[in-house]
Amino acid sequence: MGVVKIPRGLIAFAVVTGASGLLASCTDGTPKGAPRSSASPSVSSSVTAEAGAEGPKESVTKAPDIYGGKVLASVANGKGNQSLPLEGGVGSGELAIAVNCQGKGLIKITLEPVGLSFPQECKAGEVTSTYNEFALKRSRKDASVKVEVPSTVRWSMTIGQ
Repeated sequence: MGVVKIPRGLIAFAVVTGASGLLASCTDGTPKGAPRSSASPSVSSSVTAEAGAEGPKESVTKAPDIYGGKVLASVANGKGNQSLPLEGGVGSGELAIAVNCQGKGLIKITLEPVGLSFPQECKAGEVTSTYNEFALKRSRKDASVKVEVPSTVRWSMTIGQ
């Protein structure tokens, strides 16, 4: 088996929600199918990290990478609110959302029609990054990701499954 290099600064985000048909899981950047640490379903956590001098430089002018799977939508150098349709919807199984942002403010990402959402605090003068992975119990034919963000924030995102 080969070695997979995971960039420094890539941290996971876990959400536990009561949304019907949705099970959220936490990832530590471990490739799909590899052993992972377990997260208690009664715990909700969010971790955001800035790319350090030791790791690759994250950017809002380039869409972030996801690990494995097919890219359903991506945006580089995004500004303002947007709704990103996911062509063909989403299937059951893991859905990954990687987000980079820069500028003072809070970005909110919502997966529709599920209603699952998560915030990310963005900072002026530096890029903050997060990688989110969710396990969906059922597919959704019409799906989109809604981005709500103040005009002070630039962002990039990749959604894949």
